[in-house]
Amino acid sequence: MKKKCALLLLVLVAASKLGLAQQNTIAINSATAKVTISKNIYGHFAEHLGHCIYDGFYVGDTSKIPNTNGVRNDIIDALKKLKIPNLRWPGGCFADTYHWKDGIGPKDKRPAMVNKWWGGVTEDNSFGTHDFLNMCELLGAEPYLSGNVGSGTVQELADWVQYTNFKGKSPMSDLRTQNGRTEPWKVKLWGIGNEAWGCGGNMKPEYYADEYRKYATFISDWENSGGLLRIASGASDADYNWTETLMKNIPLNMLGGVAMHHYSVLDWNKKGPAIEFSEEQYFGIMKQALLMDELVTKHAAVMDKYDPAKKIALVVDEWGGWYDVEKGTNPGFLYQQNTIRDAMIAGVTLNIFNNHADRVRIANLAQCVNVLQAVILTNKEKMILTPTYHVMEMYNVHQNATLLPLTVTGNDYTFNGQKLPAVSASASKDSTGAIHISLVNIDPAHAQKIDVNIGDEKVKTVAAKVLTSKKLQDYNSFTEPDKIKPVVFKDLALNKNILSITVPPTSVIVVTLK
Repeated sequence: MKKKCALLLLVLVAASKLGLAQQNTIAINSATAKVTISKNIYGHFAEHLGHCIYDGFYVGDTSKIPNTNGVRNDIIDALKKLKIPNLRWPGGCFADTYHWKDGIGPKDKRPAMVNKWWGGVTEDNSFGTHDFLNMCELLGAEPYLSGNVGSGTVQELADWVQYTNFKGKSPMSDLRTQNGRTEPWKVKLWGIGNEAWGCGGNMKPEYYADEYRKYATFISDWENSGGLLRIASGASDADYNWTETLMKNIPLNMLGGVAMHHYSVLDWNKKGPAIEFSEEQYFGIMKQALLMDELVTKHAAVMDKYDPAKKIALVVDEWGGWYDVEKGTNPGFLYQQNTIRDAMIAGVTLNIFNNHADRVRIANLAQCVNVLQAVILTNKEKMILTPTYHVMEMYNVHQNATLLPLTVTGNDYTFNGQKLPAVSASASKDSTGAIHISLVNIDPAHAQKIDVNIGDEKVKTVAAKVLTSKKLQDYNSFTEPDKIKPVVFKDLALNKNILSITVPPTSVIVVTLK
């Protein structure tokens, strides 16, 4: 017996030295699959913040950078490849200081404004409603407009809806035609304010619920015949009372979605660096990212009390990693680099959203270009794709696919006596019958051997791609734009109904079974 124990110990020690942890198991239960993963979970966010809009998306039609009506062609091409389903605009905090009529008509006649929230810069309003909605048409993305409740009026928002959506003759549709657009854009997604508990007005939930009811009434009619998805400004993190108050006080027929915001941040006063971070800081950020599962579960449980049929969407329209800005950049521009750590945040978060697709039906990564956990960074004519971009491209196979419920049993990633689940996963079956399994190993020191039981699924071919790098702190730069990108992965095998795969440290893998 002692010899057996000693032999087992030697095997475990050898495995540890090789960086290979004990085995993990995943069981897929296709028999209970009935929920569709909405493509809108993979949405993005474009706020008037730093160089997201100006010198990001928008360079102006006189720029030497190839563009369409001032919008960079390379960004459009990259986002189309990403299959971006929706784009939220103009904020964020900016939304509740933005007056849309200042951004229409001849550009040289538009009044300037000061962006009080982000850097105190003066903007000329050259990028407005037409520019944004026409850009969404180029992208093939659904526009998600955030209405101004904080400093605006009900009439102002009602006019915006009529301007963008009304086909017949009216003051606003006439004005739209005068400004060069005859056909309406038919915008369906409307946010009624943003962060009403904070920068959107420091409101109490009871007060905001009444404000929401008023705005929702006047931007549509009692039957909501315009088919708008009206989204209430939701809670920050674990403020379940906010969600409960809205669900209790707003008639369900007036409510399309309730928002919720959660950022992976260590400390709002000391966020830590985006690149030269320690493993302690990495562990803390991953703990915050994985907290999303608890937050979504508990907010959904509150909603279930009032909406057991799950008609109302939980809309996580701001999520992502938030760090200190890069040295030498404007603190109000929130420019940060994007490492393998960000790929881990994206991978586990999207797995969480997929697995909660019965309630989470819209989400928006913050933000799209040059701000926070961006998928694209620009520097004059140059453009790079970040590790987060690559994760979202790998995961776009889940869009509008059927969620395959799964059970994960496995190892922990341990650090200084604390532990987190090392493996995160989600799976789906698309309209062609192909199965896609997304796997994340957040452990920076140990590979994870995983056996995936695919049940009764009939499979002929197996293929996979992996995104990883040697160091957690690695990133794509303007001198090394392709340092981190997906490559073919072959360390896997299918034997009958068991897929065996070894996931390297801090990596994201998407497996396709056909």
